[in-house]
Amino acid sequence: MRQIVNTSIGGYEVLEVQEVPDLEPDSNEIIINVKASGLNFADILARKGQYPDGPSKPCVMGYEVSGVVDSVGDQVDDKWLDKEVVATTRFKGQAEQVAVREAQLFEKPDRLSFKEAAALPVNYLTAHILIQVMGSLGSYESILIHNVGGGVGIAALDIAKHIGATTYGTSSKRKHKFLTERGLDYAIDYRNKDWYEELMELTDGKGVELITDPLGGKEWKRSYKALRATGRLGMFGISSASEGTTGGIGAMWSMLKMVVQMPFFHPLSLLEKNRGVFGVNLGHLWHEPEKAKIWMNDILKGVEDGWVNPHVDATFSFDNVGEAHQYIEERKNIGKVILTP
Repeated sequence: MRQIVNTSIGGYEVLEVQEVPDLEPDSNEIIINVKASGLNFADILARKGQYPDGPSKPCVMGYEVSGVVDSVGDQVDDKWLDKEVVATTRFKGQAEQVAVREAQLFEKPDRLSFKEAAALPVNYLTAHILIQVMGSLGSYESILIHNVGGGVGIAALDIAKHIGATTYGTSSKRKHKFLTERGLDYAIDYRNKDWYEELMELTDGKGVELITDPLGGKEWKRSYKALRATGRLGMFGISSASEGTTGGIGAMWSMLKMVVQMPFFHPLSLLEKNRGVFGVNLGHLWHEPEKAKIWMNDILKGVEDGWVNPHVDATFSFDNVGEAHQYIEERKNIGKVILTP
């Protein structure tokens, strides 16, 4: 089989498609022939050496796949054989075959293509935890979704609209028409305007009850400042750390600069302002498979009911993985970017 290998830290040239032997299942494993793999911003950070949870190089990244079950171990129910499935993967998802445990596996919804199904796990699980599990967004409340045009952003918009909350979102101007048609109430052009000032003007200086923020650094300070009383800030990424870097010393310096700019949330300040802050890291939830299964089943129910609609913006072959990384880094995508063998 073929797989995408991060051979070292660096630019797009460090990504190679390599041939390795086909997988054989252990007694409790399931082998999937992959039809589509998700590409996420964490993959970009890992390539640049800015993702502390990433495996040592050389490595194969990838957290989500869809495909068809090829074989199962002798301790696994053979009902899974030949089924169309979607699965979470702890790395190694960007390959023609993956090995997973049964707890990581779900039947693919019939109404979704393989590409759409591969857009579900990371984006929608992250958004679900941010908004429903930890953010507790109510229908009478409002939410600011940073990078609303990205994969997690679109997922967050689907969920917030289903709840009935008022939605604000930051994105480049060219994405506004799509996002408005998708249901976004207020689009903010963060590139040409100050998003904080725009949000304050739109909310008559009150702010919003929930903010989902993947930016990091000093933007977390501004997001916290934009919270209304009883507001919550959900932090789930540091995407701005990668801007203008290709890896190595430059990437490490950018990361250090961002860490220095990060705010410290003192308990007394939280008490005085009636605000809350929390973080979401999907990669640190592998020890909670029971919860993850409940959350994923909630998302799949949303697919069945018609309000979860993953949007695949672009598809790249494994051989063009460098172009896929560049596409995301240049913020061209609206929704999900998918890799196919």
